[in-house]
Amino acid sequence: MHNSCVQEWGSDLGKESSLNSATQKYTDFLLATASGKVEGVKGPGKLGTPFEKTKIAAYTLGAMTPCMRLYAFIGKELQALLDSDISSHPYKKWIDNYSSEGFQACALQIEDLLDKLSASLTGEELDIIEKLYKQTMKLETEFFMAQPLTQKTVAPLSKELNPEEWRLTLFSDFDLTCTIVDSSAILAEIAIVTAPKSDQSPTENQIARMSSADLRNTWGVLSRQYTEEYEQCIENVLATDTGGEFSYEALQKALELLADFEKKANARVIDSGVLKGVNLDDIRKAGERIILQDGCKNFFQNVVQKENLDVNVHVLSYCWCGDLIRSAFASGGLGALNIHANEFNYEESISTGEIIKKVESPIDKLQAFDEILMNRGNDKQNLSIYIGDSVGDVLCLLRADIGIVVGSSSSLRRLGSHFGVSFVPLFEGLVKKQRECVEGTPLRWKTKPGLLYTASSWSEIHAFILGF
Repeated sequence: MHNSCVQEWGSDLGKESSLNSATQKYTDFLLATASGKVEGVKGPGKLGTPFEKTKIAAYTLGAMTPCMRLYAFIGKELQALLDSDISSHPYKKWIDNYSSEGFQACALQIEDLLDKLSASLTGEELDIIEKLYKQTMKLETEFFMAQPLTQKTVAPLSKELNPEEWRLTLFSDFDLTCTIVDSSAILAEIAIVTAPKSDQSPTENQIARMSSADLRNTWGVLSRQYTEEYEQCIENVLATDTGGEFSYEALQKALELLADFEKKANARVIDSGVLKGVNLDDIRKAGERIILQDGCKNFFQNVVQKENLDVNVHVLSYCWCGDLIRSAFASGGLGALNIHANEFNYEESISTGEIIKKVESPIDKLQAFDEILMNRGNDKQNLSIYIGDSVGDVLCLLRADIGIVVGSSSSLRRLGSHFGVSFVPLFEGLVKKQRECVEGTPLRWKTKPGLLYTASSWSEIHAFILGF
């Protein structure tokens, strides 16, 4: 099939091209795996026994299956992008083959076979298959990245940001954008588990605290009240008349209702005393154990370490305690990130229960965002990217040159739709930008007011900004 494609292009594959080194690496890896030369396995073993034959076959399929699934996926994605009336596309035969029902069935068949052959393997042997699978994806990615390009591309974005000419300012929310769990719940749990029992009395010089049982009850009441009033606040915002068109000013005005709500909710937390007596060391330990979204920490690590990229990274968060965020990122070598959040007030490393209020609302986030951009200088061309997940991020998302939404917040979608915001999948948006780029249209990211991109994961964001 590949030979026939090359012949249609008028080329002689044998005479006019040499083997790509990335192709050679995958070929060598596959052949080595099929012969039993697998890392972590002591020699090929007695390949004559049925069990050894099954194991080596499973290893080999582990090194083949990702390739089959990847090509089936790419074929389908490319097929969907082609206009139905285009018959002269130079890669039409390639795309038709890999998007065909026959090839899709073939990819599924090899996955089913891998599952069957793996059923009798040990946990250690399954770990080996997982490593082979990941290595195959790495080699396949290197293969595609190694191919020569004859036209300018819009991704990865960093490739076009010459540090002599461009400065990238990257912003991200923290709670549920970076984390799996909201930080307020983490801080409340620290307070509850470190609080004295009902029958314990505070020692001398110790800040008087509620018992753990009273704290849990109080926190439950605060949480339920916040959820109920937040939902009602969003309904009130959605009752605003928008005139049917996108208006940033109207959205900002409407979100002042949410700003008032957030500030009152924080005041209730302070007055309740639930955060009183929390130790800074406990906060830092909790931060080190915070589970971040898959790919999040890896993305930030690669951003700050990226050569030939002038980038500043800022985290804007409603989080009550900036120390929690700093600890979460410091454990990944990201202590240099700029954190903009509220802070606990301490007396000798013990929280007084007061919050030093810095970022409480969408309006506060926008103010911090604007101040950062205002101070970044005009000696270079500037590009801003904001990554967020919720209503609290929407003003910054829309103000940035590129706003990327992660997650699936229903309130953000409802509010955005009500105020005329367009949500476009990142991949779809990049395809459109790439077509404009090929047609000679100057690349401009801020082309339509109210446009936000949606990403399925941090890996997709990584691929867009940094590549693989």
